[in-house]
Amino acid sequence: MDPDYRACFPMAKLPPDQQAAVAAGAAAPRQVIGLAEAVALIIGVVVGAGIFKAPALVAGLTGQPGWMFAAWALGGLMSVAGALCYAELSTAYAHVGGDYHFLRRAYGRQVSFLFAWARFSVIATGSIALLGFVFGDYMQRVLPLGDPQAPWGAAAYAALAIIALSWLNMRSVKAGTFAQAWLTTIEVGGLVLIVFAALFLVAGGGAPPADPAAAAPAWPASFGLAMVFVLLTYGGWNEAAYLSAELLDARRNMVRALVLSLLIITALYLLVTWAYWKGLGMAAMSRSDAVAADLLRAAFGAPGAAIISLVIAIAALTSINATIIVGARCSYAAGRDWPLLRRLAVWDPRRGTPANALRVQCAAALLLVLAGAWTGSGFKSMVEFTAPVFWLFFLLAGLSLFVLRVREPATARPFRVPLFPFVPLAFCAMCAYMLWSSLSYVYSQSLGGWNAAWVGVAVLALGGLLLLAAGRKPAAA
Repeated sequence: MDPDYRACFPMAKLPPDQQAAVAAGAAAPRQVIGLAEAVALIIGVVVGAGIFKAPALVAGLTGQPGWMFAAWALGGLMSVAGALCYAELSTAYAHVGGDYHFLRRAYGRQVSFLFAWARFSVIATGSIALLGFVFGDYMQRVLPLGDPQAPWGAAAYAALAIIALSWLNMRSVKAGTFAQAWLTTIEVGGLVLIVFAALFLVAGGGAPPADPAAAAPAWPASFGLAMVFVLLTYGGWNEAAYLSAELLDARRNMVRALVLSLLIITALYLLVTWAYWKGLGMAAMSRSDAVAADLLRAAFGAPGAAIISLVIAIAALTSINATIIVGARCSYAAGRDWPLLRRLAVWDPRRGTPANALRVQCAAALLLVLAGAWTGSGFKSMVEFTAPVFWLFFLLAGLSLFVLRVREPATARPFRVPLFPFVPLAFCAMCAYMLWSSLSYVYSQSLGGWNAAWVGVAVLALGGLLLLAAGRKPAAA
């Protein structure tokens, strides 16, 4: 047997010296992730399938090219404001638990436990499962398993992707981040292809003529709703906090990784939006249900539509891998604090991975894939209806910057948010707006005859029951 294969088994199967290291607390994250790898991970987790769908919705809601581009630029600016807040928190409190650790220091163990539960049950694992289905849906178009219309084909692709990428990340942190770098490169190449398609249409005279009526500036009444879709498409950059304990020269590279990745993402989003607008026109863009496919079909015919399916599948795969990497680290951090979860607190010192947390996360995501194959859109809705839970904790993380500055003024802060308190207040206002928007949406929906708002309440209530079972005694360090 390959000796490296032992990392795929529980702690009891580890060699005695590794068991002793874990028990003594010596097996812990080490600084092995470089700046380029961190940037690739952040871009990968942010740039998902949303950029292939959201621009059409934003175009329809803004109605004018000027306001449309302003929305995407503002989304990038607000994300950078949040990134600066996270840069201060991550450099002052570098920890593999990321948000979990910030919430624990600011509000106590109970709040952080509820966050860890929500992240494990729906935020991270739910995202992995949903992205798995996005990957499966598009791969069924490119390389169908059996009947192209069979629902099990997408579920099979989703399960295979989750198993393969989880196994890859169990091999070593380097294997996971290396794969992330290549997947992100291919993903960015796909976005560049979209821009090239627009340039091809313009050069060939196939682009639609400019619409004179679209030049009149007017404040769109639905600009706020457009920003909801924009900010959702920018979401995920905060996952960089989970790398703070493993990032080389984190005091400088954390700020660089966050700001550089968001500048690249903003530039890509603006370029891709320009390509959709220039290649299809504002009216056709806003009416499109598959704007990327429509653009490439206009430029390259049927092969172009097939190519974009593959690009979207790779984008989903990139986000799955990034979410697997960061998602398991929160569970590992919670396992170190709570005896009930102590089996999650196993760090393989040779591979640099949270071994058990990766296994459990993989199993949970596969169960959600199975649930999705059984319930169909009901599963997707259930995960979407927990969005208020995510934005609630995201808001609390932003407010923790104020709490910790007051509570721990002596803590060394290698990086401080510029223009304090205005930048953090702007970020918290964005989170509060998204929380209100998600609550409004969820309250207007139903699932199985029940108001969808109860889904998030049920997730937190179940977490509360687990909190009672976990007890109050901290886990041994």
